[in-house]
Amino acid sequence: MAKAAEKAARSSVWLEGKAHRRRGGGQPSGLDRDRIIEVTVRLLDAEGLPKFSMRRLAGELNVTAMSVYWYVDTKDDLLELALDKVMGEMRLPDPDAGEDWRDQVRALAREYRTLLVRHPWVSALVGVFLNIGPNSLAFSRVVQRVVRRTGLPVKRMTSTISAVFQFVYGYGTLEGHLASRATAGGMSVDEYFQQALDAVTAAPQAAEVLQESREIMAARGGDTVAEMLERDFEFALELLIAGIEAMVTREAEASGAEEASEAPGTPGTPGES
Repeated sequence: MAKAAEKAARSSVWLEGKAHRRRGGGQPSGLDRDRIIEVTVRLLDAEGLPKFSMRRLAGELNVTAMSVYWYVDTKDDLLELALDKVMGEMRLPDPDAGEDWRDQVRALAREYRTLLVRHPWVSALVGVFLNIGPNSLAFSRVVQRVVRRTGLPVKRMTSTISAVFQFVYGYGTLEGHLASRATAGGMSVDEYFQQALDAVTAAPQAAEVLQESREIMAARGGDTVAEMLERDFEFALELLIAGIEAMVTREAEASGAEEASEAPGTPGTPGES
């Protein structure tokens, strides 16, 4: 059991030197790894993670499954490669560009949200793998460098990153699920949302909550689901940024008070050393 856990913790296409490795022998069917990854992403976007298989991929490529295995050892290796591929779609700000950290946090949050909505399968794979491909590492590096510029002490960095990007992960995941459900039903997101509201209205036990929800949604504004989601996301993001600003001030005050309490006293005063 312990060996299995250790293997799982260390297993990665990037750690095991397989990210660019191919098997011996001649190259089959004129394939290349970039094309395999590209088609994998396209299938995952169109059909979702549960329906993805190496057999389905091989059929889309019009080759045998063994031809695909010449480039990747396992399905997990391919999924890990596909995950890092789409992570490279995000436009990352330059932490050294002299821009306000607030604007850069907003830019990173919006890019991550867009990625999760465009590729709903990503949220199911983030955390399953070690996420140490070049594009994933580039994103993590920029996030850390931007958050360092907030003025918070280093010991608060992981909490700050979690507050912002776990919020984005949750929001983008739910938004992606909504889009996927609508697509599966052959409807637009607005049509699906209205159908869901109509269904809930028919449930007596939900009538009171639904009435409150309607009032809240009407107050926030927005004629479409996309507009409502956008307004909610942007305001929630501003709440987080305001929270970071408040914590920078609080940490600075706490640090100043601590330094004052530890400073040696002057002659004739309490605390004289």
